[in-house]
Amino acid sequence: MNHEFFLRKKNCALLVLLLLLGTMMFLLLCVGRYPVSPKDVYRIIIQFFSEETPEISVFESNVILNIRIPRIMMAVLVGAALSVSGTIYQALFGNPPVSPDILGVSSGAGFGAAFAILISGKTAVVQSSALFFGIFAVAAVLNVFRIKGRGELYILVLSGIIVRSLFDALVSFVKYTADPEEKLPTITMWLMGSLANVSRQEMLTCAFIVLPCLVFVMKLRWKLNVLSLDADEARSLGINARNLRLIMILSATLMTAVTVSVCGIIGWIRLVVPHAARLLFGKDHRIVLPASALLGSIYLLLIDTAARSMTAGEIPLSILTAIIGAPFFAVILRKTAGGRE
Repeated sequence: MNHEFFLRKKNCALLVLLLLLGTMMFLLLCVGRYPVSPKDVYRIIIQFFSEETPEISVFESNVILNIRIPRIMMAVLVGAALSVSGTIYQALFGNPPVSPDILGVSSGAGFGAAFAILISGKTAVVQSSALFFGIFAVAAVLNVFRIKGRGELYILVLSGIIVRSLFDALVSFVKYTADPEEKLPTITMWLMGSLANVSRQEMLTCAFIVLPCLVFVMKLRWKLNVLSLDADEARSLGINARNLRLIMILSATLMTAVTVSVCGIIGWIRLVVPHAARLLFGKDHRIVLPASALLGSIYLLLIDTAARSMTAGEIPLSILTAIIGAPFFAVILRKTAGGRE
């Protein structure tokens, strides 16, 4: 009875977070260097879905429909994808300081983007290259792990360190050889993460890949609780822990690689938000995973709004996420001593 009561209570809290997210998405459409009133935002949205033509300036309509809505939707997708990916990795490894970066996905995607900027600079080429090398990095890690022929997770982590270090070195080499007047600033800004130039097409492309992955891992989220058991206990429940880890790693990797290919590397979300979700909702992944998705979306929405509103120019997202995330994570490490959950 108590368990069911607490489960209903947490589900109600998730509903509150969902309503908060929806409210924020509407209100933040009004915020920016060119403010638009909530009434006009509402009229613009109604105009878009109907044949009515109220007297609204073309400029305001363009700002809302072609700039802010794609950007806010992308922030929601990216925040959810990165947070859920971080939660999955922390559950798989049973260790709070881990994230998808541990297997080199961000480093691989960063190299792919930097290399594409160096030789081409076209957006489609940069995004495709980042996505390919992000997935390739994790595939290389899993290949090294399989060659060892052993199932210990620390072998997987060591393999990740090797591949990540290689791609970090390649990124440094690309930056060293890049034109300091044109290419190098572009590479540096991309690696720091931004939603400034997100288009409606990029948002739809990201949603096409991220949303099915989110639905898939949400359907299997209860199985993450089983990974805290040993292999024999998991097998007695009809679950192959090794295959489950592989499926979850591939899903989290694909979500991370897609978001990095579109928005660059946005740090700390994959570490901070899963901890916040566990502090608020406990350790049951049936609740923690959707809570991470909602909290991640809310967090990145606020960060991105600050990035586009605080100064005349765009502030890279990784700067703000680090300023907020690093102190929070330091407090978490102090409380947990970086131990296993």
